[in-house]
Amino acid sequence: MRRVPPAVMRASMRVVTRASTGAALLVLAACGWGAHDDGRGERLPSAPLGVTAAAGSATSVHVMWNLASGDPQVTRYEVFRGTTKVKDVPGAEHMVDITRLTPSTTYVFTVRARSAAGDLGPPSKQVRATTPAAVAADRTAPTRPGRPHGKAVGSRAAQLSWEKSTDDRAVASYDIYQGASKIHSVGGAQTATVVTGLRPGTRYSFTVRARDAADNLSPGSDAVRLTTAPGADDGQGTAPTGFRARTHRADRAYYIDLSWVAPEVDGVITEYRIHLDGRAVTSLVWGGTPPRGTSRYSFYVGRDAGVTHRVRIRAKLPDGTWGGFSAERTVTTGTTGTTGNQR
Repeated sequence: MRRVPPAVMRASMRVVTRASTGAALLVLAACGWGAHDDGRGERLPSAPLGVTAAAGSATSVHVMWNLASGDPQVTRYEVFRGTTKVKDVPGAEHMVDITRLTPSTTYVFTVRARSAAGDLGPPSKQVRATTPAAVAADRTAPTRPGRPHGKAVGSRAAQLSWEKSTDDRAVASYDIYQGASKIHSVGGAQTATVVTGLRPGTRYSFTVRARDAADNLSPGSDAVRLTTAPGADDGQGTAPTGFRARTHRADRAYYIDLSWVAPEVDGVITEYRIHLDGRAVTSLVWGGTPPRGTSRYSFYVGRDAGVTHRVRIRAKLPDGTWGGFSAERTVTTGTTGTTGNQR
């Protein structure tokens, strides 16, 4: 793993390392990162991260991305199918269904953010989705999802699960509703999800409906009613797990080596923020496919032995909100040769 010198920590953005899985990683300074300049001194929105696309039926695809944060303010997202813009989405939303598609066809989607000043940012990475084959004369809807269950995860998230529906062909996707509003879709093989971005101390009602390739929609499941915890909390249900920190010495300098497992949320985790000694110091963005299993990262902390540091990490969730902090680890440079103490 490539080591990160102080100059890189001060850079606005550049590729600095690779994870053990081979996924490219970007390191961004804690302040002033993410936006581009249009040549006139105006800041452009960043390319949306965490973009995914999944077929919802033979004629529809569900596209989802992480909300942008920081300056400039994003007022809307533009979704493109190939080079054709197909949807405008308000800046507070991060998903959309693209309909009227052709069965058995592969589509390529990108998302671009537009600022309040009207400036359009660069496109996201391309994502592909293939619609299933159409089923002739299929007018039979799937059965309603059974035995739905849910629980609040702190003040801003909820875990939902249900028993799978049956269909005379196959279930293509499940739609999750908050009250009367559809808020998300997952693939037909999935029977659980995590809903994030909720309000503290608020009562919610969720239902699930199954959809087949012919766009037949099942009746709604029984409602899952839950109340999020009041006030701010540590969001442990959305925190990275298995967080470890050690130090090593190389080239007469000390580095902190981190490892962690991404939180279990529905969607893609592409960005993390490291807090060192109580303040945010670095943001990490996966430039390629995020690693599966354990992620690893190493960064420079100085040349002096006997210096104690506190470190923790948090993930940016697919809906653009920040998840809970991992456990905080304490390490001391040079206490045991190449490996610092941890508790």
